Amino acid sequence: MKWLKNVYFVVTFKTIDIYRMKRCLFLYILLLPFFLYGQEEVKKRSVYKSNSAVSKLSSSLEQNVSNDSIAADYEKVAREFIVKKDYIKAEDYLKRARQTYERSNNKEKRAYMEREIAKVQEMQENYTAAIVSFRNASHLSSDAIQKELNNNDIKRLLNLSNPRSQVTFVQRNIDILNTSPTQNKEDRVQAYSQMAEINYRMDNKEVAVSNLQSALEVAEEPSQALQVQRRMADVYASENRMDEAIGINEEILKKATEEQDTKVQIEQLQTLSNVYIENKEVFRGITSLQQAYDLALKEGRTLDAKKSLELLVAQYRKENNNRRALDTYAGFMNNLESLLKADSSLIDEKVFIAHEEKIAQLEKERLLKDELIRKKNITNSILTGSIILILLFLLLIAKALYSIKRKNKKIALQSLRREMNPHFIFNSLNSVNQFIAQNNELEANKYLSSYSKLMRNIMENSNKDFTPLSTELEQLKEYLELEHMRFHDKFTYQITIDAQIDTDATHIPNMLIQPQIENAIWHGLRYREKDGLLLLHIKKEGNQLIVSIEDNGIGREKSQEIKTKHQKEHQSRGLTNTYERINLLNSLYNSKITVTIIDKEGEESGVIVLFRFP
Repeated sequence: MKWLKNVYFVVTFKTIDIYRMKRCLFLYILLLPFFLYGQEEVKKRSVYKSNSAVSKLSSSLEQNVSNDSIAADYEKVAREFIVKKDYIKAEDYLKRARQTYERSNNKEKRAYMEREIAKVQEMQENYTAAIVSFRNASHLSSDAIQKELNNNDIKRLLNLSNPRSQVTFVQRNIDILNTSPTQNKEDRVQAYSQMAEINYRMDNKEVAVSNLQSALEVAEEPSQALQVQRRMADVYASENRMDEAIGINEEILKKATEEQDTKVQIEQLQTLSNVYIENKEVFRGITSLQQAYDLALKEGRTLDAKKSLELLVAQYRKENNNRRALDTYAGFMNNLESLLKADSSLIDEKVFIAHEEKIAQLEKERLLKDELIRKKNITNSILTGSIILILLFLLLIAKALYSIKRKNKKIALQSLRREMNPHFIFNSLNSVNQFIAQNNELEANKYLSSYSKLMRNIMENSNKDFTPLSTELEQLKEYLELEHMRFHDKFTYQITIDAQIDTDATHIPNMLIQPQIENAIWHGLRYREKDGLLLLHIKKEGNQLIVSIEDNGIGREKSQEIKTKHQKEHQSRGLTNTYERINLLNSLYNSKITVTIIDKEGEESGVIVLFRFP
């Protein structure tokens, strides 16, 4: 690349000053994206740590897995940003996780996300927002321990200017977490670290170190343990206990070397350099920076190399060794092209950006799909609701029609029941008239007295479809007495009832038997010269009540021969009325009432009427 050689020429030119060198380096770093754009073969060697998390998130969004799985992937990406101390992006991804949990209606996970968001906001010193998030977490969680932890954190942040009050609330959280082993161990590490910071502010540095040691003992996450160790080294350095600070930093460096964690190695060498220099060990400090710089070059970490270079050059300048500073810059520029080709982290950053753009697009598609599903569900709900309302409306109409039909049947039943009365009244008044014509006032008064009593009973029960058998029998006896007074020379009657029948508890249709008794008397028995007999027998057969009306009158066939046209019409209507009433009763009450009329055969004449009541 010719322009790289030109830059190198500028760098190696002896008269150039160090400030121009910095400007050239800045220009080159600024142009990195254009140089990297065509380096597709480098992308294939990409090993940037966050790409695995963001790639999984992208895949989850494409495959349309469950909301909880997608939210967990958002959380993993956020944690990678926390390790990199990019708290703004970490907060963004945690909020996306929270929103995804909201869609799955997972309240406990939403509470957990609110707490994690609050922690990241606190790291950014956005304490007002953190308090709101802790409060949301407390409201959402149903776990009493989590509620108390969040409430203590709220009080701690509300007392930022009063460290002694903060100690109380942090200690409460430590006690809760230590007595609840199932709780998040990261919270325990954080609680001890918070206590350490408060004690450090109160100038209780020994206690702060003790708190950090407690945090280190429970830390399981490597990134958390690393932060605690670094903070412990800083506290030792602030107390001018350089040996302890150096010892901890060297221990971190040794572990990072064993684990081949290049990024931590470089950062730790830079930190060690600063501690060495503060301890007046300038040579060791410069050596550490040189090691950090060389390692960054070897591992192809351009930005880490740039930072180490700037620290190294700044230290050379402090030592007034400008020549060495220029030579170091020149060496960096000379190796820059090969360094960039080997630097996968820069390419990975670009790959990560591409993934983020893809994620943003997939999120839009998912939101659009969710919105379409939501609208479809609303439409379906409206349609379902409308159908239900229509069905309810139809049901109400059907119920109303059924009620109207039932009422009409009841009215028809009452009408049919009352239809029998005019004929009976007419016959009764004729009898009274006959008694008066015969100057038989005593019989007329007796007849009218019985007639009025019967009519009162009939009127009292006229609106009832069913009446107790005892009441019906009383009315029938009164009726038979009246008819016997009129036709005493024509017939006698007998009423028999099975002893096992409870006449008060047994109910039968009102005035259904009387018309058949009237037919037996008026169309059969009254035409006999003498010895007429009417038998009314009531018995129980299984679950049925049998009512038998038997007469030894002239029979239906002979009765038809001697009847007038008017009498024929009345008898026909009387039977029709009985059948209609039975049909209506069966329809209204789902009963199975039947009536059977049997003509006697042989020498004996007469009719048997059988009623069967369920």
